Amino acid sequence: MQASPFRLTFRSLCAAVFIGLPTASWATSDAAMREALEAARQQQWQQINDRAIEGHILSGYVDYHRLRSQLPNAAPSQVLQFIERHADSPLSEWIRGQAIAKYGYAGRFGDLLAVADGVPAGTARQCYYYTALLNSAPIEAREAGLELWRVGSSQPDACDSLFNRLRADGTIDATAIWERKMLAWQAGEERLSNYLGGLLSSQWQTALTTAETVKSSPSALASAPTCLGPECAATAAFYKAAMQRYTRENTPAAFSTWQAIGPRLNLAHTDRQAIEEELAFYALVRNVPGTLSWVDSVLPSLNSERVLELRVRDALAKRQWTDVVQWITEMPSSQQESSRWQYWLARANEQLGNREAALARYQQAAIDRSFYGFAAAEKLNQPYQLNLERNHFDEATRAQTARLPVVQRTEALLRIGEDGLANSEWLYAVQNGTPYQARALADYAAHQQWHARLVQTTIAAEMWDALDWRFPAAYRDSFLHWGRITGVDPYLLMAITRRESAYNPVALSPAGARGLMQLMPGTASQVSRQLGLNDPGPYGVLEPELNIRLGSTYLRDKLERYQGNRLAATAAYNAGPGRVDQWLGNNSMESFDLFVESIPFRETRDYVQAVLSYRVIFESLANGGNSEGVSLLSESEQAVRYDRALLVSR
Repeated sequence: MQASPFRLTFRSLCAAVFIGLPTASWATSDAAMREALEAARQQQWQQINDRAIEGHILSGYVDYHRLRSQLPNAAPSQVLQFIERHADSPLSEWIRGQAIAKYGYAGRFGDLLAVADGVPAGTARQCYYYTALLNSAPIEAREAGLELWRVGSSQPDACDSLFNRLRADGTIDATAIWERKMLAWQAGEERLSNYLGGLLSSQWQTALTTAETVKSSPSALASAPTCLGPECAATAAFYKAAMQRYTRENTPAAFSTWQAIGPRLNLAHTDRQAIEEELAFYALVRNVPGTLSWVDSVLPSLNSERVLELRVRDALAKRQWTDVVQWITEMPSSQQESSRWQYWLARANEQLGNREAALARYQQAAIDRSFYGFAAAEKLNQPYQLNLERNHFDEATRAQTARLPVVQRTEALLRIGEDGLANSEWLYAVQNGTPYQARALADYAAHQQWHARLVQTTIAAEMWDALDWRFPAAYRDSFLHWGRITGVDPYLLMAITRRESAYNPVALSPAGARGLMQLMPGTASQVSRQLGLNDPGPYGVLEPELNIRLGSTYLRDKLERYQGNRLAATAAYNAGPGRVDQWLGNNSMESFDLFVESIPFRETRDYVQAVLSYRVIFESLANGGNSEGVSLLSESEQAVRYDRALLVSR
């Protein structure tokens, strides 16, 4: 496979550094660069002092905006020259994307193909790209265009030309229009659904009328025709859409209707499978009475990981250990071989008296560095498998890394307050470099104490075993201090912070949670009053030390609520104490693992497993990578019943 231009550039730069060649001196004012970049964004070219920024490491950013402003009139050769000149920077791909969009909008499809490097990202650009390909690669363009058509939401205006041409040549026929109308109906996109219905001829009137009737009265589905549209072309899409809507709105009624109409419908296996998979999923989620035997009868044919998971969790809740074994063994190997399901196979075999089978499964699970891998290791009384990767870079190598243009651009962007662009530069280099180069950058980020960027580096380069970098000792002194003051396990605080924000002190969630420990403004205000502090407001709570102090206190209160139980308190940190109180009140789980699987929210189930396994990793790293003496949970947390008695009387 041919190396990308970036890879070649990065290697040559590294080679230059290693043999001691001088790098450029960036002595020009950052202040001038900051002003020039802002003016370029506003296309105020007369305010840019080109001499003041000449030779600056970031001058390419001004060039990018200038070239972008010249599109679509700029020649493809200019775009390609820019891409080559900035091949080691995200600027190259950004200008390529801009050129595709501008050339496509202007109908300059030859120019578009001249700068394209395969299928672009983004629906609008893809529509332009495949429009451009209609003449030179019509089969590929038509197939791709049909896939872009088959969505239940409106597509960008950029797709209009492609869709019009595909309708004109018959690729998008009446059946494709109906299928998209049904997808829009499923998605609740009424305006799009109505528009698409208007494109159909009178031959589709019975199908259109039936859909409107069932939309108004879902129970009418039971008496709907079994053949809709010309040569029954509307039948499958209609019943898939109608059953999906009915299943989500009223699962018991949808189940009864399907029992009545399913046998008489002439549907392809994949269409029937789609309907029954959705119905089985919601029947289990909503615990619909009288549906379990039907679910069991169809489950082997559904090929559905999510339904199999629900079926096993249902069996676990009922302590039906034979069913646990049966349905885990029905899972595809990629799902079944995870430490989670190997652990539960072991637990089930243990309960059934199959000791050798249980040991074998525990041993398989214990290989993994995860919540269930650690739980399995404890069952076997053996050390955790951390699979820790060690990396070593000396000061000389680190100095060479510091002279790389990507590092200099990143640091210059940080100096002028362009943190987002700095991250883009950095991660582009990580993703396009060799594993060694990515690790050299990770080492540099670690020594710069760029904690959030370091974690993102390990994710971008898939350095899953580089635990020192994935779980750096960020803000360690603060966690130890406030952990001691509040009496909260500091490694639990570190684990929650790592999961919540990955050390981004200005992280803001869609729900409004803020800072390292992702505190909601209301929670921050409440805890501040409790401590006798002024309300920090939405920006004050971003201050790392205060965020950790407030988060530690809030977690302490949750621990006190659940008698020091870290599993329940962690669940409450994510889902809220009211929900955890309800889960404890509704169930009586005799072990921690059954309680975890009984948590109805996938997000919270995954959250508590991640946090508690992260806690093990942090404590082990503090011990030099040795997990001896480290435990996933305390003896009390493993032995206690997870029910209402865990709640402190309030």
